[in-house]
Amino acid sequence: MVLSQFNIYLAGVGGQGIGLISEIILRAADHAGHPVKGVDTHGLAQRGGIVVSQIRIGQDVHSPLIPAGRADLVVALERHEALRAIVGALKTGGTLVYYNTVWQPLPVRLGSEKQVSKETVSDACNRRQIKEYPVLKPDLTDPHMQNIAVLAVIDQESLIPGIKTGHFITAMEDLMAGDMLAGNRRLFQDRKGLTAGP
Repeated sequence: MVLSQFNIYLAGVGGQGIGLISEIILRAADHAGHPVKGVDTHGLAQRGGIVVSQIRIGQDVHSPLIPAGRADLVVALERHEALRAIVGALKTGGTLVYYNTVWQPLPVRLGSEKQVSKETVSDACNRRQIKEYPVLKPDLTDPHMQNIAVLAVIDQESLIPGIKTGHFITAMEDLMAGDMLAGNRRLFQDRKGLTAGP
């Protein structure tokens, strides 16, 4: 399959694993034989700040930066970042997949802003014909694996054209080993108790 251009915008909070899921997708695209470019913006990641990665796949891609409002797919690891990415990055008619949880930003903790609800995200998606996949695995004991739960849904729903399960697994094997690989691979392949929209 020859891809002309497919843009993926990933957003989360420092410590959630945006860097890992981004690198898995980059390598999976490479293993699938697609030209791919990517760039990360870490900000104050070590302090719970915003982390953004941009990935562009296809033969007509010449820069790693996605123009505003041109992402085909947004991948977010919590609801505040999902809503922010819908507004600033995702095209009308695009796709959003996000982990349905909240890592409260400071204004929410201080009470000056309201926490973003799932309904708020859904309303924003409905207004712009965005296909929404909220992801949740209630029995997941390690929040650092929420990124792999989201990746499992990306694979399950074939949200990235031309990338198959085997490409993702090979990419994971590139980046992990031992117990870390075994646990993440089990979550990625087993998918028991994993819920996803739309």
